[in-house]
Amino acid sequence: MPGYLIANLEVTDPAKFEEYRQKVVPVIEKFGGRYLVRGGELRRLEGNLPLSRLVILEFPTLDAAQKFYDSAEYAPLLKLRLDSTRSDLVLAQAYWG
Repeated sequence: MPGYLIANLEVTDPAKFEEYRQKVVPVIEKFGGRYLVRGGELRRLEGNLPLSRLVILEFPTLDAAQKFYDSAEYAPLLKLRLDSTRSDLVLAQAYWG
């Protein structure tokens, strides 16, 4: 069952964030991940959730998403992202009813 990494990012250092964007894709792919949403237009329909830049990654499983996040390969990129954004991140498991 797929697992999703959902991030709401506010970019605070565009140059560092661009470096992150350029380096992170191969690491995501190594753990079987792929982008479903990567920035783009947001249309608020209800509520006041403070969304800025929404990113949704799909991984084969929730464990694969966790392994990506905890990996040695992602660690230096995580630091780069934390240094260049204010972030809210969650992992969520798919639902098959």
